[in-house]
This record gives sequence, C-alpha cells and structure tokens, in this order.
Amino acid sequence: MKFSKVIIKMIVLSLILFSCNNEPGKHTTTATEKEKSSVPEKATTFNADSAYAFVKAQVGFGPRVNNTPAHEKCGNYLEKKLKEYCTDVIIQQGQVKAFNGTLLKFRNFIASYNPGTNNRIFICSHWDSRPWADHDPDKAKRRTAIDGANDGASGVGIILEIARQLSLSKPATGVDLLLLDAEDYGPPEDTKQPGEDTSDWWALGSQYWAKHPHKDNYYAKFGILLDMVGAPHATFLQEGISMHYAPGVVRSIWEVASRIGFSDYFLFNPGDQITDDHVCINQILGIPTIDMIDLRQQPDGRTPFYPYWHTTKDDINSIDKNTLNAVGMTLMEVINEQK
Repeated sequence: MKFSKVIIKMIVLSLILFSCNNEPGKHTTTATEKEKSSVPEKATTFNADSAYAFVKAQVGFGPRVNNTPAHEKCGNYLEKKLKEYCTDVIIQQGQVKAFNGTLLKFRNFIASYNPGTNNRIFICSHWDSRPWADHDPDKAKRRTAIDGANDGASGVGIILEIARQLSLSKPATGVDLLLLDAEDYGPPEDTKQPGEDTSDWWALGSQYWAKHPHKDNYYAKFGILLDMVGAPHATFLQEGISMHYAPGVVRSIWEVASRIGFSDYFLFNPGDQITDDHVCINQILGIPTIDMIDLRQQPDGRTPFYPYWHTTKDDINSIDKNTLNAVGMTLMEVINEQK
C-alpha cells in the first residue's frame, strides 16, 4: 500500500447531498430510534481467534511476493478456503507488468454470496506482500521481502472469517469477497525521482479487476477496502479519497462501529488521501468504495501508518486479535443491516 500526502479538499454541499444515497445503514433521528438501533435485529457473529489463525496461516508461507513459491502456495490455500466456504468462487489469473518490466503472475479471487441479485456490496483486500522493506530503519534490510502480516494478511484473514460466517448463516443481501493480487509491487521508495508519480505501478490486481470485472455489468451499492486492519492500537480515520467519493458510506460505517462499541478504533477525524486499491475502483468502475485503513494522528497533523509499515517487523507479532475483532464485528453488522 502506497502513501500519498495530499491535503484533503473540502467536500462541497452537492457531494454531501449526493452521498445520502450511498449509505449502507439507517440514519437515526430520534433518541428512541437510537435506543432501538443499539440492539441489532440479527445477532452479529465474528470469531477473532479464527481470523488470527487465517492471518498466521498466510504468514506461515513466507513473504507472498509474486512469482515466488510462497506466493503460489498461499494462493492455493486461499482458493481452497474460499471454495470451502462459498459455492460461487471465480478466479482471475494472468500476468501484469511491474514498474521494472517484470511480468508478474497474479490471481484475483472472488467469492460471491447470493450472486443472482444486484442488491449487493463487496469487501476486498490485497493478499500479496511487499518485496522490499524500503522503510525499515535498518538500511541493510531495505531489499528484504516482508511477511506483510498487517499489510495484506490481516484484511484477508478478516475476509476469510467473514466467508466462514456467511457459509453458516446466509446473508440477506448479495456479498462479494475479493482477494486482490499484485498490490504491493510498487517501486522502492529510494528509487523514486523527486516529483515522480508512481501511483499507476501499485494495485495492479485491482486495476485489472476494475477494467475486467468478474461479471459483465457488475454492480454493487458500495465497496469496502481493508488495508492494515490488525495492528495493536489501530485507529481508522476517515481517509480523504474515501470521503471524496463516498462520504455517506464512510460516515454510516463509522456510526455502526461506534454504536456497537468500537468508537476507540473508528474515529470521526479526517485522514490523508491514500493511493490504494480503492482509487482505481472508484475511477474506473464508478462504485463508491472506501478505504478502511489504520492511520495514526500525530500532534503535528500528519497521519502516518502504523510503525512497522513496509519493514521487516510487519510480522505475526504485529497482529492484535482485539483489532481484528473490532473490524470484523463492524463489517458483519454492516452486512446484516443491508436490506
């Protein structure tokens, strides 16, 4: 996942009004309604221990860098698990060209629940890991591939647990779970030229899916991207590009999180704009898609990522079950509230 420091622009009134049509949950207007909404109509279930086990299994293969045996083995594992929990799994595979001309073998996995309805949402995360620890404090390690326990595997772990839960209790709405590939093969930080825009070299699997959806005329009401959703003390600010394309979706999901007890994680504070998988989905497919990403507010106003981003310490020790639970429970409640 790539960081892009851009000042967040004010959302104009017309965009705010438009966003009301993109809300995944009901807005409450009275104290009585708020009290009623605090008790979900359908019990939300999510097992953080199971999600953690899915994260650990991915990390156990080693760095999931495209064109490596670890990447191949992990992909086979993900395919097996999704097919275990879903009867409608589509695999996109092929090759995409990296910034340095390398052809990367990739696989996108799409598991669909209630595939026959257009009343649907999607949740996605990338499953590959960074080839270079280009932000490691030890310069000698900056060409070392990383485990990507938080940056990649955490979101996938949550999605696999959601898939398991949906296999036990079918959702009322359509849900697509996407595991996207070749996201983190962007150029190392120290190779960039001043002012150079390298954004097109990231999220290659997402770009492919946005240009070639798994189904013709694919439609979803909104999408949720998970990126770095498993670290201790995570804080999910309202990321800037998400607020540009889908402010109503962001606000409603954050309201769900707050209502069910996770307001310490989901903060109603603005975050920087981040170049991530959701950008091409918004721009190419036109589906309002948000980025649920751990951003840390600093006293000077900066919102950097968690301390081990793109370092060799992004390993299983950086994963906290409490954070997995906060994100997973919120997402399951969002799914349950769809009509």
